[in-house]
Amino acid sequence: MQACLPKDVFKSIKNTIQTGGKLDVSIAGIVAAAMKDWAISKGALYYAHVFYPMTNITAEKHDGFISVQSDGSAITEFSAKVLVQGEPDGSSFPSGGIRSTFEARGYTAWDVTSPAYVMETDNGSTLCIPTVFISWTGEALDKKTPLLRSNAAMSKAATRLLKLLGNTDVATVNSSCGAEQEYFLVDAHFAHSRPDILLTGRTLFGRPAAKGQQFDDHYFGAIPERVQVFMQDVEERMYRLGIPAKTRHNEVAPGQFEIAPFFEAANVASDHQQMTMTILKNTAKKHGFICLLHEKPFAGINGSGKHVNWSVGNATQGNLLDPGDNPHTNLQFLLFCGAVIRGVHKYGPLLRAVVATASNDHRLGANEAPPAIISVYLGVQLEDVFDQIKRGDVKSSAYAGVMSLGILTLPEFPKDPGDRNRTSPFAFTGNRFEFRAVGANQSVSGPLVAMNTILTDSLIWMSDHLEAELAKGTALQDAAFTVLKEVMDNHSAVVFGGNGYSEAWHKMAVERGLLNLPTTADALPVLKEKYIEELFERTGVLSAAELESRFDVYAEQYIGVIEMEAKLVINLAKTVIYPAAFRYLSELAASISNLKQIGIEFEQDSAETVAALTKRMMDTVSKLDNAIGNHDFATVEEHMQHCAKTLRPLMDKVREYADAIEGNVADDLWPLPKYREMLFIK
Repeated sequence: MQACLPKDVFKSIKNTIQTGGKLDVSIAGIVAAAMKDWAISKGALYYAHVFYPMTNITAEKHDGFISVQSDGSAITEFSAKVLVQGEPDGSSFPSGGIRSTFEARGYTAWDVTSPAYVMETDNGSTLCIPTVFISWTGEALDKKTPLLRSNAAMSKAATRLLKLLGNTDVATVNSSCGAEQEYFLVDAHFAHSRPDILLTGRTLFGRPAAKGQQFDDHYFGAIPERVQVFMQDVEERMYRLGIPAKTRHNEVAPGQFEIAPFFEAANVASDHQQMTMTILKNTAKKHGFICLLHEKPFAGINGSGKHVNWSVGNATQGNLLDPGDNPHTNLQFLLFCGAVIRGVHKYGPLLRAVVATASNDHRLGANEAPPAIISVYLGVQLEDVFDQIKRGDVKSSAYAGVMSLGILTLPEFPKDPGDRNRTSPFAFTGNRFEFRAVGANQSVSGPLVAMNTILTDSLIWMSDHLEAELAKGTALQDAAFTVLKEVMDNHSAVVFGGNGYSEAWHKMAVERGLLNLPTTADALPVLKEKYIEELFERTGVLSAAELESRFDVYAEQYIGVIEMEAKLVINLAKTVIYPAAFRYLSELAASISNLKQIGIEFEQDSAETVAALTKRMMDTVSKLDNAIGNHDFATVEEHMQHCAKTLRPLMDKVREYADAIEGNVADDLWPLPKYREMLFIK
């Protein structure tokens, strides 16, 4: 931008990006012309407004720069109007009732705070412009608009609190995000022979291999050569697009890997995360892989998450969640961390709701991912400091100490002040919080919106109470600790540093008043709660209509996924697994009969086992078929519960029988690639 734009125009745009101020629309024509010339110099013939509808995918509408003139000649053209505003058909995107099917108009609008880029593919290059997507009546139909609103609301609330703490120079506050993306790679030869993988992104059937992850020999192991070539290709594509890939490694499960970027501003990070998922999937095909982003593509081994590392800060006060060397005296940190604790306690069910999907239900609560009970892990040092605050006697911070290994050739180094807790869904990890319950296939926008919004609410509450204390003549430090003590008196129940998988914690959580929402059917209705509606309206992030639309869209998606998978379970059981079992029984029966004719008695146990399993499977398939046909539901909530409590258990039962059949049928007669092939052949 600096190289292509006049100095005053660049300065104006930079100011808008850094301060969140109003865009000077008068400069859009200059920006558009420079953007077009830059893109054409890189081979782009088309431009696209890129947006993120409530489908969890990236949407784009491509238009050519070419413009035919009245004399029949053609020129390249890209005007300010075209840059600032687009008009894709909005009728086919989910709106949750905001728009009727016949009301088609929707708008995309340029988001100047997220950089435009040129996407290069084998088929050519396209100028991509990040945009918001709104309806003709002004409601947000996308995931970017609420994120931008939540950042603005959080910045306003944070600035107020920072000024109460005596800061006179306060830059715009922004949230930051670093999302660790886990994924599986499966050889395309095997994946293309699995209709369940192609249509659902996971295996609906499949007996776990004899070897899984029990030896812990894949985690951080040597990256397979073919996979490393793929990773390097992915990273090169990411670097070309300005996405700062930082870390790559083998994950816990065989066939599972991870890529993590460097921290960025939340809005840009969210856009880059969408691009990363697209790059992973497209690049995998070039290397003969299929990239699976489903949260649980294989049974019996770990699934995939997307740990969202989140913090807030600015250019003048720095990272507002950095405790420093003496957190017990760091008022700024204590207040912002206390605001997070209060927010998670008051709105924990909202955090559960924004990670609720049919696919993530397979993962949450298993011994590989956080439980569905939302709690906060602070670490030993900070938990002690906040306990002191609750007691009203803050004196010290535990010293982290030095790690000495007793070997002279190895260096001593400072220890972190606290350990990590992999069972916590919301854990403090040094200078940020890590939201570990987010699913691998999700947009990070929803979780970021929720975190920004609950923080905003708590910062407003804290500022109100701090002002009230200061108005009484209370000294700033005493006033701050009075507010913090009230936070801990009312909200410390959400702080938990133990084993989140234990039965004891589940019982303790109930006693503390924390909700356990195990399925999406349980969690999504939280979005309809009055206190959640008031939260979003009060902060200006989502209107009541926009919030309701999101419940409707996500509920419909949940029902759609479960019913689609159930239909495929029935289809595969009838047309793939049953015929395989029948062929095996026929061959086995013929062999047994032939052996009898020559006087050799052969046990029929195997045949009887397969026959019994096949009959039970088909009986359960019939029950599942009948259950799918039930659409007599009074409410959407009732329909979701039917999916969770009737369809899913029946699907699991069909799978149980099918996987048992797989363990008894001859390999050469089994029509589907097996786990041992898909997970270990790279």
